[in-house]
Amino acid sequence: MLNRNGSQAGRRIRAFPGRRLAIIGAALACALTVPAHAQEDKMRPIAVPAQPGAIELDTGPLPGADTPESWHSQYGSVFARNVRVATVTPFLPDPAKANGTAVVVAPGGGFRTLSMENEGWDVAKALAARGVAAFVLKYRLNQTPSDMPAFERSMAEMFSTTAARPPRPAPDRMMAGLTPQIADARAAFALIRRRANEWHVDPNRIGMVGFSAGAMLTMATAMVGQDAKPAFIANIYGPVASVTVPAGAPPLFVALAADDPFFANGGFGLIDAWKAARKPVEFHLYEQGGHGFGMYPKTTTSTGWFNAFTSWMTMHGWMKPAS
Repeated sequence: MLNRNGSQAGRRIRAFPGRRLAIIGAALACALTVPAHAQEDKMRPIAVPAQPGAIELDTGPLPGADTPESWHSQYGSVFARNVRVATVTPFLPDPAKANGTAVVVAPGGGFRTLSMENEGWDVAKALAARGVAAFVLKYRLNQTPSDMPAFERSMAEMFSTTAARPPRPAPDRMMAGLTPQIADARAAFALIRRRANEWHVDPNRIGMVGFSAGAMLTMATAMVGQDAKPAFIANIYGPVASVTVPAGAPPLFVALAADDPFFANGGFGLIDAWKAARKPVEFHLYEQGGHGFGMYPKTTTSTGWFNAFTSWMTMHGWMKPAS
């Protein structure tokens, strides 16, 4: 889960034998500390909201998942969990403003929840206002307890084990457990390309932006997502450990707060790796902002990440109408 000042849950990831512990650590690193005043905000179950325009992807139900999807509100936002069937929801710009660029938006939530509003719909609406077609990816999640008290207890247990010592597993290992989510991302890219004419999208100008766990998925999609081939990617407060950069790696935008409790204290090998591979990379390290600032209005300069991101897109020509 995610709060205004930045708190998200981690997850227990299914992994290949021998890699389970490292992958569990990667997912739990997506958890955030919760400020004292934010702890007063209780999770409140809500009805699954209407999601007009949501399109079911062809990846099918998550194997072995039988707990129904449920939603809750917290910190002035809404969250989905136990997502068994992936969907993508288009947020299309005014045709008079449309520039042909599209972005797949991957919310975070530690692969246990999805911050659908703060890191999904609000981001997509802001992109559409700038002429970019945005598509919020509701990807499949690891199952959590169906009743809210049990879910809250499971999250409290997770926080108690990760706050003091954030794990730092190898990126290659952490991506190994994301097979269902990578399949969902690939399906989203395939759908957008199939309907590119209808949605006035240039199939060669589809990027992806992800937050925390969604940033992990964004990196995995760019690196091992086969036919997805995003034109550009943005990693917003996700892992920044060094990786092996593939030959066709796209331009990369990274935004992170220096006081992020999980990803700001282990070096910035990701940026170094992209530079060493002579791939375009832009990195914004904000003095304050914690983890999970997203689209929440804050007094810290991290709030400026979205304007910086769209300025970066403008510099690369993706905000100009496609020729």
